[in-house]
Order: sequence, then C-alpha cells, then structure tokens
Amino acid sequence: MRKGGNPYYEGPVSDHFDGVRFFNPGGTPPRGLAHLLRWQFGGGRVRWPRRYHSPFPQARPDLTVDGDRLRVTMVGHATLLIQVAGLNILTDPVWSHRASPFAFAGPQRRNAPGILMDDLPPIDVVLVTHNHYDHLDLDTLSALQAEHAPLVVTPLGNDTIMRRAVPDAEISVVDWGDWVDLGDGVVIHAEPCHHWSARRTRDRRMALWAAFVIETPAGKIYHVGDTGFHDGINYRAARDRHGAFRLANLPFGCYEPRWFMASQHQNPEEAVMGMLACGAEHVAGHHWGTFRLTNEGIEEPLRALEAALDKAGIERTRFKALRPGEVFDVPA
Repeated sequence: MRKGGNPYYEGPVSDHFDGVRFFNPGGTPPRGLAHLLRWQFGGGRVRWPRRYHSPFPQARPDLTVDGDRLRVTMVGHATLLIQVAGLNILTDPVWSHRASPFAFAGPQRRNAPGILMDDLPPIDVVLVTHNHYDHLDLDTLSALQAEHAPLVVTPLGNDTIMRRAVPDAEISVVDWGDWVDLGDGVVIHAEPCHHWSARRTRDRRMALWAAFVIETPAGKIYHVGDTGFHDGINYRAARDRHGAFRLANLPFGCYEPRWFMASQHQNPEEAVMGMLACGAEHVAGHHWGTFRLTNEGIEEPLRALEAALDKAGIERTRFKALRPGEVFDVPA
C-alpha cells in the first residue's frame, strides 16, 4: 500500500488530486452505495437481446494507412482501431467475453469483436483512458503484449494495475496536460474528462482518467473513452488548446437513468453538443450496443442520436454510430 492509502499512485497534490484521490475540478463525484442500490433495485431496465449481431463482417485491416488518410475500425464498445500516419493505434482494448473481474458473471458481449485478434495489423500504440473493466482488460493487454509489444499510454496510477499482469510492458504514464512525442509529427496529449475510476469497492478515484488528443500530419483526433458532459467545459478547453478536430471519437451510450449516470456518461444529445463544442468535423460514435451496463434499450441511443443530429441541423453522416466490423474512412 502506498503512502496515504492509495495502492496505485503517490504524487504531489494538484488541482485534480488531493494526495489520495483524483477528482473532477468543479465537477461531481460518483454517487455512493445507497444511490447505487436505488438504481440497481429500482427497475426500469429495458431487456436486451442475447445476441445483437453486427451487419458488418469482421474486418481484416490493411497493415498500414498513410498519407492524408484516416481510418477507424470498430471492434466493439470503446475499442477502436485508429490507422493514421503509418501507425496502428488501439483504444481501450477489450476482447474478453465479459467486462468484469469475473469470468462467470458480469456484463457479457452481445456481439463478436469486429476484428479477430489474429487479424490485427501490427499494433504500435494502445491508449487506455481509465481502469473500469469495460476499458482496461488485463487479459487483452497481456495478449497484445505477447504478440505486438505496443507502447501503452495511460493516466497516472493505471500502470500499477497493468504491471501486475503485464510486467514487461512499455508504459508511458501521463497526467492531464502531459504529452508523448512519437516522432514524425505524431504527438499524444492527455486531456481532462469528467469521469472516475475503480477496480473494486475501496479504490474509487485512486487512478486517473483522461481523454486523448492525437496530433498527426493527417489532422487531429480527439478520443474520449467515457465522460459526463460537465456543461461542455472539457470540450471547449480541448478546442481552445488544440483547435478544431478532423475526427472526435465520442461515447453516446450507457446513459440511463440520468439521475444516476449524468455525471459520468453523456447521452446522445450531449454527445452532439460536444461535437459542436470541440469543433469536430466528423465523429465516430462508440460505447453502445456491446455490453449492457445501464437501463436504456439496445437501440435507444441510435434513435436519440438521430433526433439530436436532426435538431442540431447536422448531417447524420458526420456522426457515425459505429458497429463491430464497420470501417470509417474519415473524409479529409
């Protein structure tokens, strides 16, 4: 156990770390046990089908994408393969059947991964936004290390968790505002988002969460794994720091009931507002349709997203709700 009772990280106090726990400046902490029980036993969950097959076949990506091309392929949930500037980047990779600490219980996949792990191109970089089980999967990271040995970029404290399963991984640990220069004009920046972290009951907010900006010669990409909207503060700040984005990868599912989820998961209308606030020309929508984590029906995010885009006067083709196996060649 590290000093102060934090098992993952020890460092100086900052505007988002009190010496033991991280927090969202001016934001809302996660709700407590009483609220969790109220949600879990309060009813209102819409039944999901046991299987929700993607209309797209499993993709077999090219080995590399270069020039001014930018390609995103959906694996599932928040796992995306980003191919740009000759690099292959995976976000929050989860190939496991369950997003859970247990192999026998917890949210299970409703569709197969959109890329077989054996069909992945050589993976250069893995971005892990935070340590919730639907984003940080140690079995997947171990398999990727054995086959690809990528650089893993993750916020403070998450490296401690990873090294228990993948001791030989190359991990670059970042705080908000830090960056990793990969050379050839590619820089990964760590940015704030409004979320939290936990792997068990007593480690809440003891590892940091983050969004990422990927600066490339083909344009800038804003990747958000999970976030509450937080009045758009972080979206506007990202645009102020980096300018507009060719692509934003934004979550738009797992948002009901709002009284419980609003501070941690934005809904489709908020995702559209975030698209506008950060100046994204195109959006790859994720965090829906694979793991049942919240109350809404499996296709409710799609209908709500279409309504929000129409209301905002945005062409639906600019915000693509990606399904496993779907390949999005982002217009220049």
